[in-house]
Amino acid sequence: MTKIFVTGIKIEAEIGVHRHERGRSQPLIVDVELDAPTAGAERLADTVNYEMVVKAARAVAAEGHILLVEAFAERLARACLADTRVTRARVRVEKPLALAPDAAAAGVEVTLVRG
Repeated sequence: MTKIFVTGIKIEAEIGVHRHERGRSQPLIVDVELDAPTAGAERLADTVNYEMVVKAARAVAAEGHILLVEAFAERLARACLADTRVTRARVRVEKPLALAPDAAAAGVEVTLVRG
């Protein structure tokens, strides 16, 4: 099994439960870690393309307002599991402005395993 990762993805998303978060985008920092078999991989088609992860994160953000970072993380993890080679998807989402200036970020980490 190979661990494939993309870290520090910068996404602008309409996200949050508070009134002041409605109708405006705010930054998210996303890390994704995937487990997939890649033994003998010699071509891009033999593995999970990193670009798919970034495109999936942008697609989740483009769906419209999301109330919770938990929902964003789960949707992205499910999108990554759409590649049947992926057996586990771990998604960490940081919301840098959530507690500013009192904290650098708040967020969640979700792990989904193909069952």
